[in-house]
Amino acid sequence: MAERIGFVGVGRMGANMAHRLKDCGYKVNAVYDVRNDVAELVAKELGCESCTSLARVTELSTVVITVVTDNKAMYRIFAPPGKSDSLLRNSQGKLFINCATISPKVHVDVEKLARKSGAESLEACMASSITQAREGTLYLMCGGKESTFKRAKNLLAKLSSTMRYIGASGKAAQVKALVNMVMNSNTAALAEGLALGDALKLDLSVLREVFSQTGAASRVLQTDGEDMQKRDHSCFFSAAHAAKDSGIALSLGKENGLTLPLAAAAKRQYDRMVKEGLGELDKSGIAELTFKGRGPKKKK
Repeated sequence: MAERIGFVGVGRMGANMAHRLKDCGYKVNAVYDVRNDVAELVAKELGCESCTSLARVTELSTVVITVVTDNKAMYRIFAPPGKSDSLLRNSQGKLFINCATISPKVHVDVEKLARKSGAESLEACMASSITQAREGTLYLMCGGKESTFKRAKNLLAKLSSTMRYIGASGKAAQVKALVNMVMNSNTAALAEGLALGDALKLDLSVLREVFSQTGAASRVLQTDGEDMQKRDHSCFFSAAHAAKDSGIALSLGKENGLTLPLAAAAKRQYDRMVKEGLGELDKSGIAELTFKGRGPKKKK
């Protein structure tokens, strides 16, 4: 395959996506992470270069996939190339595929910066987790120029089981924000339902089965219900990310004159988890705040 792939951000998601593409026959040439030790470990596994500069990733790649934490990180890696180390340095003809959940405006800004540098940018928002990243079964929502989407489509098909082109830059990020807002609210509601069931001394396994066959059913029940019951909060999607993503959706609501009280209440719970040192637990850990007699249980 002709494309040479670089990754910026090789944590749980980025590293598994890189391994997946290598397994599919793509040449993964470069990785970069703000944690040098993480980048070096992944580079050793992949047999590629652990880059110490963003510009080096662009130099070695025709396509750069970014999986960073937040708006600030995105603006840093796409800084004006004349002012600091940047992916945009000598980036003419390159394709940037940006997978982080960030504010829609940032995707729009990054697309403008990329075009100014002669490059292309596509948002590919992920509604899946670590297992799907490794197996190539992500659900991807893409935004940007349709011609850019078509250029990236064959590569993204190796990472996904479902891929949707949503529209112009920023639109996929809006959809992703709404997905996570609803998911986070569902998770908080499920934690309260199971906590009340526990307080009533109901059999929670039976309760979860009843939930699954009634209007209380949800995808969150499938992924988080048993974990809440057993207090297994191994991280697939952290409470810290839930707080951030709900905040993005609430900002969109405010910009459009909407009050979103359920989403706001859920965010307060995730903010509380972060404040109490539980932010790196899976979002299912919100049950630690709702079950009677539990109290916060910090990650060891």
